[in-house]
Order: sequence, then C-alpha cells, then structure tokens
Amino acid sequence: MSSTKPRRLTPKGEQTRQRIVMAAAQLMFEHGVAATTVEDVRDAAGVSNSQVYHYFADKNALIRAVIAYQSDTVVGGQEPMFARLDTVDGFRAWRDFLVAHQRRMHCRGGCPLGSLGSELAEINSTARADVATAFRRWESGVRSGLRSMAEAGRLDPAADPDKLATATLAALQGALLLTQLQRDTAPLEIALDTMIDHIASHTRPSSDNTEKSGIDIPISSR
Repeated sequence: MSSTKPRRLTPKGEQTRQRIVMAAAQLMFEHGVAATTVEDVRDAAGVSNSQVYHYFADKNALIRAVIAYQSDTVVGGQEPMFARLDTVDGFRAWRDFLVAHQRRMHCRGGCPLGSLGSELAEINSTARADVATAFRRWESGVRSGLRSMAEAGRLDPAADPDKLATATLAALQGALLLTQLQRDTAPLEIALDTMIDHIASHTRPSSDNTEKSGIDIPISSR
C-alpha cells in the first residue's frame, strides 16, 4: 500500500514535493484523475521524472497525496469557521463564504474532494477510504459547532447534532454538484438556507441574546 507520508525531507525537498502535489491537484481538478499522467504532472511542476519518483513510488501514491492536500485546503481552510458554527449567525456566515467561493470560481469544478471521490470510489479502495476520511473531517467540523450549541442549551434537546451535521454535509455536496452543472449558485444557496432554517427552527435564544458574527476568512485558492 502506498503511503502519503514521505521520508523526512530537507526544506528544499519539501518545497519540491509540495510543488509536485499542487501541480497534480490542479491537473486532477481540471481534467480528472484518469486523464492526468505522471508526465503531465512532471511538466506542470517543472521537475524531472526522477524527482517525481523520488517522492512518490507510483501514481497511486501521488493520488493519495493529492487527496491529503485537498483535505487540508478544502476542509482545513474552513476550520477557523467551524469553531463559530455554535450559532445560527455562524452558520449563515459559513454559507456566505461557500457561496462567495463558488461565485469566484464561476461555479466551475464542483467540490475537489467530491470529484475525487466520485471518480475513484469504485476503482481504488484505498483512495475511497482516504476521501471518506476527509469527508468525516468536514462533517466533524460541522458537528462540533452543533454539539457546542446543544451543550450551551441553544439547541432543542430533540434535535440530534450528529444527524443535522450529516444532513448539512449531504445537502452541501448535492448542491455543489447542481451548482457546477447549472453554473449557478442558486442550488447551493437554497440547500444551505433550507438546512440553516431547519437548524434555526430547533434553536433557543441564548441567555445574553448575542450571536457571533462578522467572520472574515480569506478563501483559500487551490
């Protein structure tokens, strides 16, 4: 089984490896995994064949590194916001961030993790497991905010934070696909607004009537 963890590298070696991974991630995002060859990655990264194979035993190892990179970029880029999903206003700010990002991308490409998962799930069990882990990381971030809301007494005890988190991520992923196909953020806005309204219907006013807001997180570029 190919590992995503490289041997200990020098700073220069780490920079070269990262350049290869970023080039591969961009090519796979634009053209798909199957259509991206190691030679394509080599040329895009401006390295030699020997350098690519110095850091990655084979294409599967490179794919796994791309999945890890996209997890850190897509999910990791949202993690500062997850801590603020303990309020409805926090959810709305997160929604605005996601919609703004899709508008900036002109609704092209969909979700990098979702695209990897749909292409690899039935042909590469190791990659499927890696993408599933990335989605669990994403769902966990949403769940942590909902659980904090519940622990603070702002969420109806009948509402299940785990189920709400799963439903929110499922709605987000389906909406991202429709947004990509229609080149319109309306499906994403509708799906997230509907989920947030549902969450809001199960919330109680906080004791100090204060909601956190004003999130200003830069959108990570791929």
